[in-house]
Amino acid sequence: MKKVFERPQSLSENCFHYCPGCGHGVAHRLVAEVIDELGIMERTVGICPVGCAVYAYDYFECDMIEASHGRAPAVATGAKRVLPGHIVFTYQGDGDLAAIGIGEMIHAAARGENFTTIFINNGVYGMTQGQMAPTTPIGQKTTTSPSGRSISQEGNPIKVCELLNAIDGPAYLARVAITSPKTIARARRCIRKAFEVQLAGQGFSLVEVLTSCPTYWHLSPAEALAYIEENVIPAFPLGEFRVPAGTAAPVAAHAPA
Repeated sequence: MKKVFERPQSLSENCFHYCPGCGHGVAHRLVAEVIDELGIMERTVGICPVGCAVYAYDYFECDMIEASHGRAPAVATGAKRVLPGHIVFTYQGDGDLAAIGIGEMIHAAARGENFTTIFINNGVYGMTQGQMAPTTPIGQKTTTSPSGRSISQEGNPIKVCELLNAIDGPAYLARVAITSPKTIARARRCIRKAFEVQLAGQGFSLVEVLTSCPTYWHLSPAEALAYIEENVIPAFPLGEFRVPAGTAAPVAAHAPA
């Protein structure tokens, strides 16, 4: 019998600790599949965040480094400069990247550091019981915005791709979702493109992945995916915001059909 689906070699056999319906498992698999396809596992270094994915080093078979909260871009900068022939990526959530680590990220992107960031955006602090994050959409209820985030009280959410697109350093910026086979396939293509940008030495690349936290959204996994489609994507449009010079123009931001 022909095998058509199997665990990527770059993904360990350890069982994920994530909650049912969490998107981290899908995102891990996509990254691992791309590493396998490109044949770079033996020279890839991943940087773990502080947050729900703090144990990412248990799931990837490539070399992994645990960074202090928000400092993954600084660690990645050091790793890439010391090992310029290696492929370096950070894997960060919205609290790690967009709150405590926003300064690190902006300056690494502005410098055009040649590493890749996989940014998991579920709009909530999942590891510490559901507080509002910098990317929590307007109206979303959290433990620290029980009536729903409002512009007057908590301000607007930070849109990371749009923020980084305002500076000159990044080479590739994209926002994707993992809500259906169609969006997952597109996310995979964008993640691969981000790694290819690094392989070509073109500079900093980031893929923002919109995903869910059913536990602290207080929704079933299916309801959480519908919530992304109906409420999150309209606030955080999908698309490629920046591509390297000389390549195809960015795909316009849009909501999935």
